[in-house]
Amino acid sequence: MFQSRITGLGKYIPDNLVTNNDLSKLMDTTEEWIVERTGIEERRHIKKRDGNSTAIMAYKASKIALERARISSSQIDLILFATLSPDYYFPGSGVLLQKLLNIKDCPAMDIRNQCSGFIYALTTADQFIKTGMYQNILVVGSENHSGGLDMTSRGRAVSVIFGDGAGAVVLSRELNLNRGILSSHIYSDGQYAEELSLIGPSTNRWVSEIIRDNDPDDISYYPKMNGQMVFKHAVVRFSEVIQEALLKNNWTSKDIDLLVPHQANLRISQFIQKKFKLEDSQLYNNIMRYGNTTAASIPIALTEAWEEGKIDEGSKVILAAFGSGFTWGSISLIW
Repeated sequence: MFQSRITGLGKYIPDNLVTNNDLSKLMDTTEEWIVERTGIEERRHIKKRDGNSTAIMAYKASKIALERARISSSQIDLILFATLSPDYYFPGSGVLLQKLLNIKDCPAMDIRNQCSGFIYALTTADQFIKTGMYQNILVVGSENHSGGLDMTSRGRAVSVIFGDGAGAVVLSRELNLNRGILSSHIYSDGQYAEELSLIGPSTNRWVSEIIRDNDPDDISYYPKMNGQMVFKHAVVRFSEVIQEALLKNNWTSKDIDLLVPHQANLRISQFIQKKFKLEDSQLYNNIMRYGNTTAASIPIALTEAWEEGKIDEGSKVILAAFGSGFTWGSISLIW
């Protein structure tokens, strides 16, 4: 049998800084309103014609991850690209990243599980390696939210939350069965699919229909969120799936060296910290700086935690996410 472990990490954050005060000039909101409800102080948005896109940000993060893994792009056997904001309706961003990396004939797959996308993608990569099919897999989360947000007072409940960015990891075959990914746990409940969603443009609401109808009150092409319901389910599902990871590996919360949650809302992370009685040093948050970068949030946070020396060889780490779908999941690993 084989084990899989992360051998390289990288991130890319756009230069364009957008503060809460910047947003208050576009919509009826304040610094205090945003911080109180989300914990977010600033985020990054790509700018038109700055050379960035979902795939290009992923490329920049991937180059760093490959360099740190000390392998070339030609050694990648599979690309798994998690995003809710692909460059095109089709094809997926995975093949665009493949083109940028100049990898020939490597399979590329897009994972569309939104905030849980990176957990789903890493779980999938882990299984491909453990079965012996592949040796090195590039797993990426990248999001360009800013181009599709309603930056008016009408959309403030959603638009203040999201930021742009990308994170990437190289997952490689490991012969030592006592390190790497130990377990993964993924779930979904489709009955809540529309509580956090973007309904159109889609095959139910084509762009041609939106243009034809020209209805100023039609906001189906902007994301919508039932915030109270999402929060309620998030704290329950986060707790369940973290507890499952602990039980599976005979760990207690005291054994966790670092919990890296999806950066959805600082209040959710604080709830989880209190529930599991975690010290500040056991939890990593960067939502204050970047907002919610959806599929990119965990790989960005994991990369930063590693860069800051919060993860070292032998560290026990849990990754956890909850998001649209509803979907949720966790991964436990020993660094």
